[in-house]
Amino acid sequence: MSKTLLREFYALCEGGICQDLLTEREKREMENGVLYLSGRLQTADKQNGNGRVYPHEVLKREVNNYMNVVKDNRACGELDHPDDSVVNLKNVSHIITDIWWEGKDVMGKIKVLDTPSGRILKDLVNAGVKLGISSRGLGSVRESAGQTVVENDFQLICFDMVSEPSTPNAYVYPKGQQNVSSRLREVKENSINDLFKKILGD
Repeated sequence: MSKTLLREFYALCEGGICQDLLTEREKREMENGVLYLSGRLQTADKQNGNGRVYPHEVLKREVNNYMNVVKDNRACGELDHPDDSVVNLKNVSHIITDIWWEGKDVMGKIKVLDTPSGRILKDLVNAGVKLGISSRGLGSVRESAGQTVVENDFQLICFDMVSEPSTPNAYVYPKGQQNVSSRLREVKENSINDLFKKILGD
């Protein structure tokens, strides 16, 4: 079987960061403008929005390998998904600073970098743009009991920040921005009402 590029999408904590996951140093960095995000990066033994299931043993092996990449300060990711299996350093926007298991969920902490793509990512988060996290890896799949199961040859490459997660409602909201969509809807409704009034001459 040939390996293909597998990309999966997940949500981060509401507001982008789970405050209880931050160290005191990271909290001080945030006070100085550094942006951290955190939340679920991947899930084992459960069918995801792309219809794939990652067996726990396969994902556990790859996450354990990736933990070494995190420790070596090399766990970079990109803004959006490229169509290849290489992390392009010129497009790096963030770095995973911690990764761990909570049951069958892979959790992680992400530091947004002061790079061109990182500054775009930070501006998007600060503007209230919905963002998700997405794993990128190489592997083959097989059909089993009506599910698409990722094979033992899977290799985790990185985690990228994306705008269109496949998991329903898998978005990140910056603190205080949760009601952006309702405010936009209200503005649109008011604009439509004003337009009708002009047309009808009221």
